Amino acid sequence: MEQQVSAGIIGTGSFLPDQVLSNNDLEKLVDTRNEWICARTGIQERRIAQEDVSASDLAVEAARRALKKSCLSADRIDLIIVATITPDMFFPSTACIVQDRIGAVNAAAFDISAACTGFIYGLSIAKQFIKTKTYRYILVIGVEVMSKIVDWSDRNTCILFGDGAGAAVLGPVDPQRGIRFSQLKSDGSGGDLLKLPAGGSKIPCSQHSLDNGLHFLKMSGKDIFKFAVKVMEESTRDALKSCGLEVSDIDLLIPHQANLRIISSGAKRLKLPLEKVWVNIHRYGNISAASIPVALDEALSSGKIKEGSLVVLVGFGGGLTWGVNIIRWQ
Repeated sequence: MEQQVSAGIIGTGSFLPDQVLSNNDLEKLVDTRNEWICARTGIQERRIAQEDVSASDLAVEAARRALKKSCLSADRIDLIIVATITPDMFFPSTACIVQDRIGAVNAAAFDISAACTGFIYGLSIAKQFIKTKTYRYILVIGVEVMSKIVDWSDRNTCILFGDGAGAAVLGPVDPQRGIRFSQLKSDGSGGDLLKLPAGGSKIPCSQHSLDNGLHFLKMSGKDIFKFAVKVMEESTRDALKSCGLEVSDIDLLIPHQANLRIISSGAKRLKLPLEKVWVNIHRYGNISAASIPVALDEALSSGKIKEGSLVVLVGFGGGLTWGVNIIRWQ
């Protein structure tokens, strides 16, 4: 009988720009206050890329760090998946740009667009390729330069977002370890709640689109908040149930870092103590598809995740999209 293959994460890496934009700095740019931002979001500061830095620049650095930790050279990577809503350009894909720059000469490459759930989608796709033995080693990257698409005069959105990249190398692991379950969901009827209206084929770039700020992110904050709290709890419970697990079995929950109140409310609904929830939003803000891989890399570096730990990744964002990965750490 052919031996089963399980897909697991064998190396992670992250990269954040050096420039820190604090809430006090934002007070000088827009009508807001540090106390108001902290109370509403839990964010104290975020990282901002320089004007000449693109998504691929951040992704390449995170990828190199993940490869180093996995003890693999770039030419052993079979596939690169980049999750981003702020690609360098529509085409070629940011994944192809990364493939060239890191020397992954044997890798196929493509981008996916699932907003803040992008890394969850990427891991789920990679898992299938490895389980079917189509590919052996896959590099999944979540990267965003949100500072390039926020309206810095809109205090409701510009306070939320930051820039960064996180990466994970996946490969075959012990059949009882690795990604045990993946669940992906979407609801396109909520697409208007979080979007970038212009720049595509529906509203091409024009003087009208520029004058009306249609190239900036638009968000219905209250609706997104309610959606996120609901799916964070429900999707986590559903995924655990599918694996015959309970919330009490979780060693560490790593949610998308969108808002501290969302994370706290979701944990409370799950009856999961906050010491079992990784939180770094106070340092980086919402970095969309990069938030979960950056948090995962930090949690691993801190020693919070150990051999056999049950780690749950849960994401939610524009699309609307949401999803969960349940991992038994190898």
